[in-house]
Amino acid sequence: MAENYDLVIVGGGIGGYVSAIRAAQEGLKTALVEQALLGGTCLHKGCIPSKALLRSAEVLRTAKEASVFGVATGPVAFDFAGAQKRKQEIVDRLAQGVKALMSKGKIDVYEGRGRMLGPSIFSPSPGTISVDLANGDNQMLIGKNVILATGSVPRPLPHTPFDGKQILSSDDVLQLKELPASMVIVGGGVIGIEWASMLVDFGVSVTVVEASETILPTADQAVAAEMEKQLKARGVVFYTNAQLDEQTVATTSSGIKATVHQNQEEHTIEADKMLVAIGRVANVSDIGIDNTDIALAHGCIAVNEYGQTKESHIYAVGDCVGGLQLAHVAAHEGIAAVSHIIGKQVEPVDPLAVPSCVYSFPEAAQVGMTEIQAKEAGHAVKVGTFPFAANGKALIHGEAGGFVKLIADKDTSDLLGVHIIGTHATDLISEAALAKFLDAADFELAETVHPHPTLAEAIGEAALAVDGYAIHK
Repeated sequence: MAENYDLVIVGGGIGGYVSAIRAAQEGLKTALVEQALLGGTCLHKGCIPSKALLRSAEVLRTAKEASVFGVATGPVAFDFAGAQKRKQEIVDRLAQGVKALMSKGKIDVYEGRGRMLGPSIFSPSPGTISVDLANGDNQMLIGKNVILATGSVPRPLPHTPFDGKQILSSDDVLQLKELPASMVIVGGGVIGIEWASMLVDFGVSVTVVEASETILPTADQAVAAEMEKQLKARGVVFYTNAQLDEQTVATTSSGIKATVHQNQEEHTIEADKMLVAIGRVANVSDIGIDNTDIALAHGCIAVNEYGQTKESHIYAVGDCVGGLQLAHVAAHEGIAAVSHIIGKQVEPVDPLAVPSCVYSFPEAAQVGMTEIQAKEAGHAVKVGTFPFAANGKALIHGEAGGFVKLIADKDTSDLLGVHIIGTHATDLISEAALAKFLDAADFELAETVHPHPTLAEAIGEAALAVDGYAIHK
């Protein structure tokens, strides 16, 4: 038997469930299909569990350094099983919260695998969702509109698949029962750097192999250099502009061994385990795309600025459309899609107004263009920086490393980009994101009154530094 809905959403991650909540708020009869767990990758295999473990790393590091603050703690030991237990408790609590939100919004949730059908007796248009339910039954859902929010999965090396034992994905590493003595991380992007920071704090010997010339290839070069410097000081070994030779990867019951090529030199690396963090692949297989006119681009669902596919009543949001594969982007794309469905005026998500974060130690965050991107876009730029070493609150925290870097157009003073590396960077970036969204000028940030003593003062000082007026530098 078929059920009719105003909107059917396939995928219960943040892009899907936020779309469902907004649709319900707008009075749409809404169904959500999820084959695994509500909350998706972010809640169960990404953002939340990894940041919970990073918090454990932060507390461990602080406890070891407690004497600096005049606190005598005695010997400090780390209970990895306890950290994993706390992580799971946080995930479970938030998962229950998502379920409660579905109930509150009177959103029908179907547990099973959803696939789009072509035109049929159920609907003259493609997009009817056939759901293979967890209990073995099948349910047809006919939606006037459909949103695909099917997410992504970790990308494996081309010739070295994940085995869940020695060759790990970012999903696998979250389920470790005990810490290895050593880890090779292939990929120095956000995921790789967060795990490198966490594991070295946990006492693991960490080596990072990155194909690009620098770690964090999408970050401002100054931030990437500072991150590498600080992680090296804590013991992380880096091979940048380097290639892992997959032909040499050998696994045994006790570990892995491989060769890295760097600057015409060969290096043999050995470790207990290897974490592959080279990006993610859109989940677009076996969801019925062949039954529609939906187009793919570079392995992702092609959409316009409102999330519409070539089938105008079928939308797609989040990781499955590529672009910025960030949880907060997926949520905003979902809201924009629902607004477009009901005919509201929509402001498409502007990539240059989206903040991105690295939750390592030190933290890093950015919004807008890097200095190189601004110059390549034809801007004559002016740059202001301010070190946390000159910020009172940073010294109080005992974390004086890092800086705020602000990039503006020399002719118009328009804010082009803000880059932060240092304590609480991921919280501080929201002020910069608001300024970018409102198309602020550097002097408007400079003239904003920041309370003292706060870390946020560093943003105001960096804005003053653009024109040479920083007070404490």
